[in-house]
Amino acid sequence: MHGVGVSSGIAIGHAHLISHALLEVVHFKIEADGVEDEIARFERAIGLVKQDLEQLKAQLPKNAPAELSAFINTHLAMLSDKSLSEAPKTIIRNELCNAEWALKQQMDDIVAQFDAIEDAYLRERKQDVVQVVERVIKVLLGRDQLAASEKKLQARQERAMILVAHDVSPADAIQFKHHQFAAFITDVGGVTSHTAILARSLNIPSIVALQRARDLIDDGELMIVDGAAGMVIVNPDPEVLSEYRLKQNQWQLAQQKLQRIKTTKAVTVDGVAIDLLANIEVPEDVISAKASGAVGVGLYRTEFLFMNRSEMPSEQEQFEAYKHVAEAMKGYPVTIRTLDIGADKQLNPDEVVTATNPALGLRAVRYCLAEPHIFHTQFRALLRASHYGQVKILIPMLSNLAELRQARLLLERAKESLRKQNIPFDEHIHLGGMVEVPAAAINAEAFAQELDFLSIGTNDLIQYTLAIDRADDAVAHLYNPLHPAVLRLIQLTIQAAEKYQKPVSVCGEMAGDIKLTRLLVGMGMRQLSMHPSHILSVKSQILQSEESVLAKQAKKILSFSDLEKIEPLIKKFNGELL
Repeated sequence: MHGVGVSSGIAIGHAHLISHALLEVVHFKIEADGVEDEIARFERAIGLVKQDLEQLKAQLPKNAPAELSAFINTHLAMLSDKSLSEAPKTIIRNELCNAEWALKQQMDDIVAQFDAIEDAYLRERKQDVVQVVERVIKVLLGRDQLAASEKKLQARQERAMILVAHDVSPADAIQFKHHQFAAFITDVGGVTSHTAILARSLNIPSIVALQRARDLIDDGELMIVDGAAGMVIVNPDPEVLSEYRLKQNQWQLAQQKLQRIKTTKAVTVDGVAIDLLANIEVPEDVISAKASGAVGVGLYRTEFLFMNRSEMPSEQEQFEAYKHVAEAMKGYPVTIRTLDIGADKQLNPDEVVTATNPALGLRAVRYCLAEPHIFHTQFRALLRASHYGQVKILIPMLSNLAELRQARLLLERAKESLRKQNIPFDEHIHLGGMVEVPAAAINAEAFAQELDFLSIGTNDLIQYTLAIDRADDAVAHLYNPLHPAVLRLIQLTIQAAEKYQKPVSVCGEMAGDIKLTRLLVGMGMRQLSMHPSHILSVKSQILQSEESVLAKQAKKILSFSDLEKIEPLIKKFNGELL
């Protein structure tokens, strides 16, 4: 089966089919003598959820709508029903499986029964079942409650699992960071969709746009995932399996060799230094950023702090997350992007997006300016964190100077509120803007005059320039970073930054693509921010290159307006220098 490879490498393992809901649930075997302990763990989880609901019910104000109390009572009744409180125990005993898996299997059976009901209202009550089960599973998934031996067993079994899904939302994909899966594949998705970006950050082979993989692959089937080729082989014969085990070993050896240059500075043969920074999604990603030799964080996507929850994170929670990253980077720059929500990234995955075209709707800076209290809270948290490291603030999706000036005004108000409370922060914190809308690239000089730095978000810049939905696999083949219009917009931005002596970086997926490294350096880019897993391979390209030669070749490439002429030149360009 062929799709679009979004993260390279080779994985060999067994298929684990997942549905949209409850993506964290994985199946692993338990020992026979551990059955009663597992059942006790399940019973404790049920008890804790009941306790939480009872407490919630007791705290309802007297004037609360009657529907709220009825809603809680419904969930309490479901928890007491034997179909949820007793049936999973039987599954645990019969299948020697973990409680989470048993509960999910029982939930799937109940939901199937609801789906068979003709009455639409009753049929939709299945959502109550799903919500109740999710509450229990969240308790069961508490990592600290698992015994050390159980954690090791689960991790070992996960490493042999290849997740197969129709689609995975960014909110769901972020949950994968808690696991150690071998690979994942999906039926839909584009090469620069946010799910694909997260796949790369996991540093496991991943393929999207396989069309019908979820329907054609059976649970437990042996599979090979070749991320570089975008190919999945199901039930391979012994010869093919042997060949891919050899390829897998060779790929792992190549990755190990790259570790030798981890502490080497990224400098071209003729002495031009390039800063290689890391893109991160959650504070824990700092570990891999430092391990890769990154000289800072070029993009911290804060939206993942806001997702998978029904309430906004408090100022204190945000502050702690930003402070953790700032302190962990020990003086290296940390560029933190303000909330970039909208399009395929929703705050609450259960909410229905009503916008006709979410990618062109209320998202990123537009959303934050429409909800100034959210912006104010985040600005305060970011400013407080700036006292603990070299924090920079990055505003996404700017399209006009009015948005920038409104954002700056809100930032100043946040500063003033902290001054009144005598809370320390960096008074000279740098404010940057993302160039990811063609209007911003064309007007880059105006932005360069008012901002401290620029950051080119190539994923959206390509999407908006070429009118291609980057999450839609039906037009994925048209998404091309080498389109002459895209290259000229990047060139305009670099020239504007150079004119006003402002730093400029690329933080989109182009930065981590080794086929484009030499072109970007030749165009004058001196800061590249990417997923930590790509830093060493990009550094390897830089160490073998001569900037003066790259500049001449890049100038030649930029002179063409025909994509069909540019692509062969890029191949030749890279081939001659490899």
